[in-house]
Amino acid sequence: MGELVTIPKYPLLSLNIGKVQIGTYKGKEAKSGIDKNSVEHVVAVSELGFTGDEQADLVNHGGVDKAICVYNFDYYPHWEAVLNRTLPYGTFGENFTVARMSEKDVHVGDIFHVGSAVVQISQPRQPCWKLAMRWGLDDLPLLVTESGETGFYFRVLQNGEVKTGDELRLQQFHPAGISVAEANRVMHKDKNDLEGIRRVLAVDALSASWVKTFTSRLERLQAEQ
Repeated sequence: MGELVTIPKYPLLSLNIGKVQIGTYKGKEAKSGIDKNSVEHVVAVSELGFTGDEQADLVNHGGVDKAICVYNFDYYPHWEAVLNRTLPYGTFGENFTVARMSEKDVHVGDIFHVGSAVVQISQPRQPCWKLAMRWGLDDLPLLVTESGETGFYFRVLQNGEVKTGDELRLQQFHPAGISVAEANRVMHKDKNDLEGIRRVLAVDALSASWVKTFTSRLERLQAEQ
């Protein structure tokens, strides 16, 4: 008899959605959909995200490669200490607050079942100024990026319905084996790692925006050599 294979499963602690709201950042009016709240009802999801969920900046947020934002609740205690407050689900603007789903353990291109939907990791999340606006700490996006605790995005391969309490079950491990943490390392820390860039670019499931960024960087580095 062969070995019993355990399929990785991750609890969906909270499904969070929100409307675009108007706030103020550095003295200027700013629109953002980062303020998301936990919901208990079943929500439909398609290639552009959840019904009733909104993004203000459709260039850098949302779209087919960023339909669902995911963040690991295991990181919340650290950020509660940084911000000196108790943080609710959806603090980081994520649609999925999950447990035990570390950037080191999941990979760009991995495919999961959740509810009746099928989703695929497309890229790490890149925290922006809207996170700083929401929590009043200008350095927060940089701190999140440097920690590696960025979260990541799913694209939707099969439309479906999802609710808080569902499980994310691994359907297919991507053969390239490039973890979200490794993609983050090459993007943010070891920016001149030519071989690392090539390995990440070789992942067919990588989002279009990261393909563009890495292709441009690779061409520049090769020209400099």
